[in-house]
Amino acid sequence: MNRWDEILLTGFEYFGKIIFYYMMAILAFYTFLLVISLIQLRRRYRLDDSELHDDLLDVSYIKPISILVPAYNEEKGIYGSVRSLLSIEYPSYEVIVVNDGSTDNTLQMLIDRFEMVEVQRTVRRVLDTEPVRAVYRSKLYDHLYAIDKVNGGKADALNVGINYSSYPYFCSLDGDSVLERNAFAKVMKPILDSDDNVIASGGSIRIANGCKIESGEVMEIGLSGNSLVAMQEIEYLRAFLMGRIGLSRHNLLLIISGAFGVFQKYWVVEAGGYKRNTVGEDMELVVRLHRMCKERKLDKKIVYIPEPVCWTEAPESVKYLRRQRNRWHRGLFESLWSHKRMLGNPKYGLVGLVSMPYFLFIELLGPLVELSAYFVLIVSLLLGNVYTEFALLLFITSVVYGSLFSAGAVLLEEWSLRKYPRVLDIVRLFLLGLTESLWYRPLTVFWRCEGLIQQAIGKRTWGDMKRKGISA
Repeated sequence: MNRWDEILLTGFEYFGKIIFYYMMAILAFYTFLLVISLIQLRRRYRLDDSELHDDLLDVSYIKPISILVPAYNEEKGIYGSVRSLLSIEYPSYEVIVVNDGSTDNTLQMLIDRFEMVEVQRTVRRVLDTEPVRAVYRSKLYDHLYAIDKVNGGKADALNVGINYSSYPYFCSLDGDSVLERNAFAKVMKPILDSDDNVIASGGSIRIANGCKIESGEVMEIGLSGNSLVAMQEIEYLRAFLMGRIGLSRHNLLLIISGAFGVFQKYWVVEAGGYKRNTVGEDMELVVRLHRMCKERKLDKKIVYIPEPVCWTEAPESVKYLRRQRNRWHRGLFESLWSHKRMLGNPKYGLVGLVSMPYFLFIELLGPLVELSAYFVLIVSLLLGNVYTEFALLLFITSVVYGSLFSAGAVLLEEWSLRKYPRVLDIVRLFLLGLTESLWYRPLTVFWRCEGLIQQAIGKRTWGDMKRKGISA
């Protein structure tokens, strides 16, 4: 072996050790989040339905809310989604569907099914948006509106909804989603109890594929027979029940899902509304709210509540799942880059010292490290001898990092929330979680790395998603 071979092998060995210790650090951090989540789920987040019902009867205690539904080519799912909103258990609210220049029959579907007519509505234009063509109101439900506007993207549609909303709180909700009846009462409870200290609250997102949904109501919860969809359910369980509960506990949450989140309108307008030139408008807004509050020295909180659930349609093919994960990672990069001055800055408290580094070094750069780990694993096996042992150690670490934590999230769900009534569904999720590192995680790692590459070369497209519709 010549000198250059020795240098390469030594460099490879150090590179492998760096990856190994990085993954061990991630394991330690996720274990810490898991412990916090276990404690929080059992102590704080068990909301009593009878207590909620009593609160709902006290109208003076309730704050009215505007539900904003941005819709672009949602013809197949929009009727069921709106129907679910019209039947929620909440005493004072309005529903505003914003048709963002759809090229299908989304708007006509709303007009026909809900007997909508064009009306004049007073608007306080606090946010700049693309032009609005018309405003419609349902003759069947006087609190249901539809706004037809020039296409400008989801963030622009939400800003239009904010302009036209009547109430001090608004909820952003995807057009392909279905809410559980008492979801709003639960997601609003921390806001109602906080004396305006909580300015945003997010609920859980679950996969609707496999559920029986009729007229916008979840009649039976089930698990999709498509393994790709089932793995997404596991991902959601891990992200929400492990990650967001732990971060929310110390006001470190940097994202409220665009599919289901409630905000105090005043502070969103103060922050400038949703940013229109990003594909990650939901996270970017939350980071900006944290930044504004820290700079103004405001004692405000952004929280996550696991029990209120919004059911949404998940991609069923590799093609569309790849586009989604690619876009999510580009959105993560844009949010962190836009607020890079917060990173490690004590001026922003634990958000700058903990949250921003976590999302940068683990969530954003983690896929690059994992991809490098796959490379090290393959090369170690080819080199043989002592490197075979290292490859085995790296593989075990990878399995623990991915599969066991995913399986643990499934058990956490069954131990606490128990949304799945069939034992076989839980067993299947648990077993699938154990296989994650063998096939599903490498795919998502590659797609997320692909997103970083596309971000580097300036790709800004949203990427079309094909919808089947989740409600009969």
